Amino acid sequence: MDMTDPAWETELTTTYGSDQVFYQHNTGEMILKVLIATVVLVGLAGNAVVIWLLGFRMHRNAFSVYILNLAGADFLFLCFHIISFLDSIFNLDFVIGAMSRFLPLVEEFAYISGLSFLSAISMERCMSVLWPIWYRCQRPTHTSALTCALLWALSLLLSLLKGYYCILFWSVQQFWCPVLDFLTVAWLILLFVLLSGSSLALMTRLWCGSQRVPPTRLYMTVVITVLVFLFCGLPFGILWFLISWVLSISSLYLPMTVALLSCINSCANPIIYFFVGSFRQRWRKQRHTLRLVLQRALQDTPEVDEPGESLPGEALEMSGSSLGQ
Repeated sequence: MDMTDPAWETELTTTYGSDQVFYQHNTGEMILKVLIATVVLVGLAGNAVVIWLLGFRMHRNAFSVYILNLAGADFLFLCFHIISFLDSIFNLDFVIGAMSRFLPLVEEFAYISGLSFLSAISMERCMSVLWPIWYRCQRPTHTSALTCALLWALSLLLSLLKGYYCILFWSVQQFWCPVLDFLTVAWLILLFVLLSGSSLALMTRLWCGSQRVPPTRLYMTVVITVLVFLFCGLPFGILWFLISWVLSISSLYLPMTVALLSCINSCANPIIYFFVGSFRQRWRKQRHTLRLVLQRALQDTPEVDEPGESLPGEALEMSGSSLGQ
């Protein structure tokens, strides 16, 4: 073979360039997967702690019920991603098998549930500020628990119907799959509108106007959680809408980047709780446990002005404890 043949040099250059692009592609994909796995592990640990504390170690009331269910949805969302990561690394088709077709439905179910609970938290907090007398005196008992059960059921129903019509019987029921996609996207848009409107009203009442409400830790917890969702969790819903109705995504980096952002959103919620709960608190005393820090993050009473003084443990239970769940 003539090593100086221009055709051979062109073929060699093309092959080398393709291999280099393929290597860079695999490297970038692996970096994103490792980042996702790291965020997922941190998020699983944080949400597990929140579920344990709110489920078994603390008195549950109006807002803690929503936080508990939101942590459950985030935990389920992160479980899907850790299973997907392990499957991509170790090729677990022989373990997962046919279940791999239904695993994305778990992701959708967890995402819809998480957005539903976050919208419910923001709306309930907004009502407690705009109509405080009605909220404290006329609010039905166990509203939070019933609302969470209804949101779980609705999210599960949408996911099961999509699995039934879009996966099991797609060949004979092609009409219903686009209809279910439309209903799902419409529900997500409605939740986003409710979340944005209630959050805007809450922030306006908090910082604007003559009748401003003094900020509490619960205010800051809700506001920061919503802001993190808008930056990190909302792109997942936007990509879902684009894939369902507008275009097909050919690039692998965009879905993985969106998945990383959505995992950061689910991982950030426990960090927000513990950050808000420990802010401006002295840690010299051993009684500052994770339980008390989480209680402070959900505290709906004004801060004590004296330096280093905080409310006693019993007073840290959130407002609404007398309302039931």
